[in-house]
Amino acid sequence: MVELPGLRRRLASMAYESMLMLGVLSVSFMLPHLALGIGFGTVLPGWVLLSHAFLVLGAYFIWCWHHGGQTLAMQTWKIRLSTPSGVQASLARMALRYILAWPSVLYLGAGLFWALFDRDRQVLHDRLAGTRLVFKRD
Repeated sequence: MVELPGLRRRLASMAYESMLMLGVLSVSFMLPHLALGIGFGTVLPGWVLLSHAFLVLGAYFIWCWHHGGQTLAMQTWKIRLSTPSGVQASLARMALRYILAWPSVLYLGAGLFWALFDRDRQVLHDRLAGTRLVFKRD
């Protein structure tokens, strides 16, 4: 039987992840756009900036999930991404999970609130993407 992490553990991992995302975005997003602004006196349109941030974070999450099933925050809190059958999720499932996580979190956390009523305590984007977070024993 696979042990599922509790809601508090997952929320703590998300809080830690948000701090790590600031570092990822500062290096791979802010620095190039500052260089463009300072070097060429140009600012890209808002939709380009949002698309760049979306792609950078997507690359970070999907790469981490593909290489071990965990981001740094998930490693710290001993959480791993898998499928309900316990195998590593495919790249397509990982990408779908990432895309679905945005509205799940941004709509007042409605997809996270879903976990309070889900039979396995999974968030909505995990349920829809066919993935789940499991507790990883060392």
